[in-house]
Amino acid sequence: MHRGGSAEIVKLSKEERATAVAAANIMGLNLCGVDLLRSSTGPVVMEVNSSPGLEGIETATKKDIAGMIYEFIEKNARPHRNKTQGKG
Repeated sequence: MHRGGSAEIVKLSKEERATAVAAANIMGLNLCGVDLLRSSTGPVVMEVNSSPGLEGIETATKKDIAGMIYEFIEKNARPHRNKTQGKG
């Protein structure tokens, strides 16, 4: 988006979703952006963003994703129960 790209809503396959979730788990992140490419051999992880930009997803969905994340955290927060234990 920042360099002239565009965003649109796409339906993820089960394999794409599983790949993105696995990448987040490997990085120990509960909230992140996972950039995937579709290839002839399946999804390929290009980047995992620990602080993802939301402009594209909010523009495409017309939803306040940041607000939705904040509400989710407020309802589900479990202080001192993260994987990094304050070290990362």
